[in-house]
Amino acid sequence: MLAFLLLLLTSLKGGDAQRVIGRSKDGSCHCEVNSTMWSFPVLKYEGVLLQVKTCEGSLSSLQEQVLLSTTRLPQIQAQVENVTARLQPFQYLRHQGLYTALSLRLLGQELSQLEIDLSAVHTQLNNTQTQKLSTEVGKLRKDVEKMQISDTINLKTVKENFRYLKNSVESCKTIPKDFKGQHRYCMKGLITNISEPVTTKISPYGKNYISGSWGRQAQMDTEGEKDSYWVQTLLSSHIYGNTFRVYQTYEDFMASVNHKDYTLAPSYTHADAVEGPSGVLYGEALYYHCFGSTDVCRYDLKTNSVKRATIPGTGVGIKNKFPYCYYDCRSHSDVDVEADETGLWVIYTTLGNHGNLVVSRLVWDGEAQVLNVTQIWETRLFKKAVSNAFMVCGVMYATRYVNDYREEVFYAFDTATGKEDNSLALPLEKVAKGVASLSYNPVNRQIYMYNDGYLLAYQAYF
Repeated sequence: MLAFLLLLLTSLKGGDAQRVIGRSKDGSCHCEVNSTMWSFPVLKYEGVLLQVKTCEGSLSSLQEQVLLSTTRLPQIQAQVENVTARLQPFQYLRHQGLYTALSLRLLGQELSQLEIDLSAVHTQLNNTQTQKLSTEVGKLRKDVEKMQISDTINLKTVKENFRYLKNSVESCKTIPKDFKGQHRYCMKGLITNISEPVTTKISPYGKNYISGSWGRQAQMDTEGEKDSYWVQTLLSSHIYGNTFRVYQTYEDFMASVNHKDYTLAPSYTHADAVEGPSGVLYGEALYYHCFGSTDVCRYDLKTNSVKRATIPGTGVGIKNKFPYCYYDCRSHSDVDVEADETGLWVIYTTLGNHGNLVVSRLVWDGEAQVLNVTQIWETRLFKKAVSNAFMVCGVMYATRYVNDYREEVFYAFDTATGKEDNSLALPLEKVAKGVASLSYNPVNRQIYMYNDGYLLAYQAYF
């Protein structure tokens, strides 16, 4: 006996019910069911899956943009603000004619890199913030371009012309009319060659004292100390000194015998003490940079008295503000006293000349017992790009480091004409790396170097 069963099945599609009649057979129920109502929606599933992946990609891109906005844009904003702040002084200096072309060129290069970075970000985001930054950078670019274009007509050019005219006036009133006739070798022009060291000796204080100055007495028409040699070594921190030593002959100097020591000041920090490797023995007096001041001191060997003269200029560099550098800076070499055929000189730097070398004449009035600083020449040579300097025939020569065993004279400034020459390449051989001082002696036309505790002398040829 067959039993009929009525099954009520519900499909997934739309929740519709399907009535199926089955029959009982052999203890089980047999029925036919239309399964097409429950087929899996593959296409729809794949479509939904694609949409999910697309959403995930869009979400990742959006997250990257948000991350970029929160990290890179503040950095770019900070760069823009930094460049803007740095440009502000140039805006002022532009009207004063003081900024340097090198500084402006470096600023332009940084601005170009900033434009590249901002362009990459703007391509990805292109929102209000990036548009604002682009506008600000564009304005900065125009400002820099205006400053570069106007450089030929702004006050910088006027200032340079003024410097040249000022130097020319100083030249006219400085050199004696018969100067060239007195020293005919000066008429030949600049130094053409420098010999290998003709004297090499360790400082009498030992080679551990690496700073100081030395040489032969440099005044040509004096009887006092005529053939004497002297050494002034900075015994305190290689910066300060208060004594110097004199030998009456070259033979005594080489043998380190028969010397006389002079005390310039009671201590290393006294106002009359020596600061920096700057001295020169001229006649019967030692000229040097006075401790902690903008003064040049004159110590009289006969009377043991000190006279002073203040170096002129706006913001004279002292206390290691503008030392000789190039490769290594020589501590507290801000003021350099020199001598040549025309007399005494002082080489230094001022803020008013933007850290470039300044040359002034030193004149001792024996009747009035007064030391004066007279004419002033301003060069365009940055002092920290120079390892040392000296004077010959009214011409300032500057040196630079080549390697541990060689310096090179590369620059000359003629006070007689106000002209400069930066094409020189005259070698100076060394024993050690550092050069504390260089000085020229017009009596024998030799150049003296204090070379990290070694004393070297060279012959100059014209």
